[in-house]
Amino acid sequence: MDTRKVLSSLCYFSIFFAGFLFPLAVYFATGDEVTKSHAKKSLFSHLIPLVPTPLIVFAIINDFATLQDTVPVLTIISIVVLMVIWLVVVIWNIIKGVKVLVAE
Repeated sequence: MDTRKVLSSLCYFSIFFAGFLFPLAVYFATGDEVTKSHAKKSLFSHLIPLVPTPLIVFAIINDFATLQDTVPVLTIISIVVLMVIWLVVVIWNIIKGVKVLVAE
């Protein structure tokens, strides 16, 4: 097993154990351009679920401040959207990590 492949795939698999810290550390620590490329791609994919966070915060504040006796629809929709985004990102990272390990 090539060290470059292992580091590159661990950048993708780090979504389970180190979040964005591991790809960031690999990006700055390695001199190999291929590994840096994978570290950058995995870092961006780890940060994608953070994009809708302000929407969820706004939805929670809006729904619970203005709606007293109704179902907080905007909050529920926001949480479902975030769960779908997380699921897609995790599956994408698993696929990319396996592809890097299996590549010749």
